[in-house]
Amino acid sequence: QVRLVESGGGLVQAGGSLRLSCAASERNFRLNPMDWYRQAPGKQRELVAASTGFQTTNYADSVKGRFTISRDNAKNTVYLQMNSLKPEDTAVYYCHVGGPYDYWGQGTQVTVSS
Repeated sequence: QVRLVESGGGLVQAGGSLRLSCAASERNFRLNPMDWYRQAPGKQRELVAASTGFQTTNYADSVKGRFTISRDNAKNTVYLQMNSLKPEDTAVYYCHVGGPYDYWGQGTQVTVSS
């Protein structure tokens, strides 16, 4: 059974940085999209950063220039480097593997204090 295990969340002050990791087991997803979503309390889950299997990346406007998605296909791991964090970045962050799959991690909490 495929598992996506996220790590790296925590509490950080505004302006700080965190690096999230998501390791996939049981299958290599080097040709598949691997993304990061987030969900803040009372809000819908939103796409934060996307990485196709062909090195193309996309970002939500709210994180452009601050967040960077990268992947190590040999380790079947996707990362999200988050810099210049803001209180509005506070959310549970989820790793996702897409087309043709739809796998989700359990989520990792990121809290940014002002």
